[in-house]
Amino acid sequence: MRTSSLGLFRPGDSPVHRMPAGWKLLILLVLGVASVLTQHWWGVSAALLVATIGSYRAAGFGVGVLWAQVRPLWFLLGFTAVVQVITVGWQRAVGVSGSIVVLVAVAALVTLTTPTSALVDTVVRLARPLAPLHVDPERLGLFLMVGVRCVPLVADLARQVREAQIARRATTSTRAFVVPLVVRSLREADALGEALVARGVDD
Repeated sequence: MRTSSLGLFRPGDSPVHRMPAGWKLLILLVLGVASVLTQHWWGVSAALLVATIGSYRAAGFGVGVLWAQVRPLWFLLGFTAVVQVITVGWQRAVGVSGSIVVLVAVAALVTLTTPTSALVDTVVRLARPLAPLHVDPERLGLFLMVGVRCVPLVADLARQVREAQIARRATTSTRAFVVPLVVRSLREADALGEALVARGVDD
């Protein structure tokens, strides 16, 4: 069975690798907010996509690595783009789909160039001032680590479901893709939950 390469850390000495994890998370946060505000302007999404490709190159990765990060989403992106073209026009379709691609690609670049431990340590450190508000920094860091690990898992499940869908010649059925993906994702979530409970994370 093939394994997903989505979000797996790849050691390197590029400027992107050397950037502090906190700055990377801040850039990702800013892009997330900007993507909501700029979906009406397709040119902004196109410019951000070009900048994202440049960031991958600066990190020592080619376009093929970027494509590997967003490829599992092609079915969702295609469906979203068609709906947007029909309802609000191609400009909004490019803006929305482009924003999704940029966010996924940048998030993947962060995990490709930053050890998970560094990301978790940064989140824990930033969350410590919130401890008086009953926010557990260590638990928040655990949630981040689990979330990072689940992204490639869900992407790999989507690939497996899509391959099974093609084998059954049900390539045009949205239900044949979504239902098995949701069911398998829930099963994996149950297994993960049981593992966390067994390690004392039960509330």
